[in-house]
Amino acid sequence: MGAKNRKNRKIPSRTKRNAKQRNISKHPLLETKVTSRIFGRKQKTGSQVTFTPITGWRLWMFRFTAIIIIPVILFLTLEIALRVVDYGFPTNMFVKCRMNETAFYCNNIKYSWSYFPPNIARMANPFVFPATKSKDTYRIFTLGASAAAGTPKEAFCFGRILKTMLQQQYPQVDFEVITTAMPAINSHVVLDITKDCTQHQGDLFVVYLGNNEVVGPYGAGTVFTPLSSSLSLIRFRIALKATKLGQLLTNILKSVCGENAPEVWRGLEMFLEEQVRADDPRMEVVYRHFQRNLQDIRRLACKGGTPIIFCTVPVNLKDNPPFASLHRPNLTDGEKKSWDKIYRLGMQYEEDGNFSESVKQYLKAAKIDDQYADLEFRLGRCYWAMGEYNTSRERYTQACELDTLRFRADNRINDIIRNTASNQTDEEVYLLDAVKIFEQNSPYNITGQELFYEHVHMNFGGNYILASAIFKQMQDILPNQVKRYNANPDSSDLPTEAECARYLAYTDWDKYKIAEDVLSSYIKHAPFTNQLYHDQKVERMEQRIQILMKAISPEVIKKVESQFLWAIKQNPSDWWLHWNYGEFLEEMGNYAEAGRQFSLVLNYMPNRYEAWAKLGRLSGLQGDINAAVTNNLKALSICPLFPDALFNLGLAYQLQGNFDEAIKKYYKAVRLKPDHIQAYNNLGAVFYQQGKIDKAIQTYRDGLKFVPDDLDMHYNLGLILEAKGHRDEAVKELRTALSIDPNSTKVHRALGAIEKNNN
Repeated sequence: MGAKNRKNRKIPSRTKRNAKQRNISKHPLLETKVTSRIFGRKQKTGSQVTFTPITGWRLWMFRFTAIIIIPVILFLTLEIALRVVDYGFPTNMFVKCRMNETAFYCNNIKYSWSYFPPNIARMANPFVFPATKSKDTYRIFTLGASAAAGTPKEAFCFGRILKTMLQQQYPQVDFEVITTAMPAINSHVVLDITKDCTQHQGDLFVVYLGNNEVVGPYGAGTVFTPLSSSLSLIRFRIALKATKLGQLLTNILKSVCGENAPEVWRGLEMFLEEQVRADDPRMEVVYRHFQRNLQDIRRLACKGGTPIIFCTVPVNLKDNPPFASLHRPNLTDGEKKSWDKIYRLGMQYEEDGNFSESVKQYLKAAKIDDQYADLEFRLGRCYWAMGEYNTSRERYTQACELDTLRFRADNRINDIIRNTASNQTDEEVYLLDAVKIFEQNSPYNITGQELFYEHVHMNFGGNYILASAIFKQMQDILPNQVKRYNANPDSSDLPTEAECARYLAYTDWDKYKIAEDVLSSYIKHAPFTNQLYHDQKVERMEQRIQILMKAISPEVIKKVESQFLWAIKQNPSDWWLHWNYGEFLEEMGNYAEAGRQFSLVLNYMPNRYEAWAKLGRLSGLQGDINAAVTNNLKALSICPLFPDALFNLGLAYQLQGNFDEAIKKYYKAVRLKPDHIQAYNNLGAVFYQQGKIDKAIQTYRDGLKFVPDDLDMHYNLGLILEAKGHRDEAVKELRTALSIDPNSTKVHRALGAIEKNNN
């Protein structure tokens, strides 16, 4: 630019330049000066407004309000709103109920929904106790899992045997033995149950716990809530699910993300893919959590001034082979070949009865790989046959330790129990070493089928031994005001096993029914079917069942009935006696008297929804369809997710000709229990009656996905396929049915008719 141009250029005055700047500052996008502090105190300086940043304690107060107070207010508001509309389910073990205008506490049937999906949730044995404890009552809570609950027949758990002993020894004292145990739970759940028990004036806690630490909720080999290394995180999740908002969030997540939980409760079979080695790093987490949970259970008891007995947990070593075995991880292919060759040779010697040579081969295999659980069990079996019982016991124990499907308490679990309870008698913490007691009552100190039904569940004799040991331990615990009522102060004799069996009506009928149930519900299913010597075990059990069944003569039936009547006369308020007697009468075909017994159950146990369902079924069998509907609806009002009541209701509607309602109930039953065989069969029959052949066929195919070995579904499907003209498929289904039961007359008849028509 030349000098002339520079000279002629107009330079704005300071006043005009400032005005221009002021105009620019009024631009809407430039009105607020952006600083590193957005919020602050508002100040006015002349014509300008500025914000002074928050600093110091005011800043921390703001942060605290934004991060803590506001979310807490929102949480509480939502929680209160959800409680007002009664959303979700109660999470206390005990819920209030009323009988004859008197307040009681009974078991919360939805308690375990915090730990399991509702469709497969387990629950405690029904119980009820007065909300106001009388002066002459001594209240005992037993805590644990299925073994403590008395599985497979809860009426004969050690808690009920213990109560029988105490009642005979101290007849003027009202002993309440409340069994809070339930299947599939572990110490994470039992800790929360203990918290609830401390609110209900317990005089003694008995803890029999440890078999499910790996496979229960938050375990290393679970199919439920997964393991976390942080115990604090686990407890936070449990606490969150105890809130209504937590339940809402859980349900939202399930609906959005789905759920990987099993559709059907299949017992131990659900865990087949969850093998855990003894040296798996996750086991250290399991042991650490178990120890901490036991310590906190002890602390809760001590804080409330309640004596507590911790029991070690014996298991079946001799007659329960490992459920699964794994080779050591670094085994090479060459080593594996050598191992297999030696192992098979050892098996051959064992089958031939040459146990000493078999042991030599097995020991050679162990030098290559000593981590295979089945190998250790075979060694234990051979040493037993050779009479070397101490060595046999060591090998059986090692087989249990190496079992990669960890359904049994191992040595480390029992050591933690011992350490938790040892040297604590000044705090009224007691150790009962049930492992040693069971060994002393077993041949050559090796626990086996003498005391167990299968792997951990005690038979009546096993439960009696445990109850006896607890009874003896209680003599150091009972207060003087109870001891002064001792009916036999000069005698140390306990009621015998036979006497306890008489008071609890444990009869020859029960021995037969329990043996049949253990075989059909446990031993004939995986993972038992994968065990060594399984065929031999099944054969032995079937022979025993045949002997028991043949012994059930008309005279024995009369004797069983008189045993029930005698026991009920001694203790008419024992609802378990009425329940068991009702089931016995039902099987005998005496539906009217069976119904009366189930009605008596409800007098003492109003939340026993199974009793209402039983009454509904019996009403239907006697032709009173309206009563069948009413009683099953009552069962569902207590437990809406009870598949058997839904099935019974569907059957009642079907008999009334109300097919649409029957279909709805059957569908709901199979949604809740996808292996409900009867519901599939009836649903298919209803569709067939309606002429909906394709739907009937699909119903049976759906059912067979869950229960592929059900004869009736194959049979019904075969008949419907034949009716539709699909003869080849029909023949295939009927032949499958014959493979399940080669002696089925109806299948032979149907198959013969089809083949005759084809010719």
